[in-house]
Amino acid sequence: MAKEARSTVIRIAAILLVIAVSVYIFTLPEEHAAKLESYGYAGVFLLSVLSNATVLLPAPGLLIVFSMGARFHPTGVALAAGAGAAIGELSGYLAGFGGQVIIENNELYQRMVAWMKRNGYLTVLVLAFLPNPFFDLTGIAAGALKMPLRDFLLWCFVGKTLKMLVIALAGAGFYTLPWLNSIASP
Repeated sequence: MAKEARSTVIRIAAILLVIAVSVYIFTLPEEHAAKLESYGYAGVFLLSVLSNATVLLPAPGLLIVFSMGARFHPTGVALAAGAGAAIGELSGYLAGFGGQVIIENNELYQRMVAWMKRNGYLTVLVLAFLPNPFFDLTGIAAGALKMPLRDFLLWCFVGKTLKMLVIALAGAGFYTLPWLNSIASP
């Protein structure tokens, strides 16, 4: 198979995988999510993978980390959730690698590409740490710009783990985060 044809097949497969994962996550019954939580850190990891694998559609991953921070050691929750989140963000990276043309004309995406070209690793680290719905654009830009996958995963893991530690510590009662406490309490 020619190199161009193989690249096209890989891109189409990446887009189809991203679509399939997103559809699966939004059709996952709540009882399956609760069962995963019963698996401890492995459940936190799997839920984090699933909640971060959606592309441009938010899933409730931070609430899971908040609640699990109260049940398990916050550092363990942060490490499991950070690793899962980094792996889950591969969907955005693969979407960029496989089909960046879909959103190329979006102004926010163009701004993200410019930030990635200037400060690629720092952009991934900072935006992975900040709770924001636009991190998928970071992954898409990293994939489209062919940032080495190893580097994307490393900086994504560091940023996501630090964010998850803040959330898990809040769940454990070390301090309060007003926006999460108001959502998490009945």
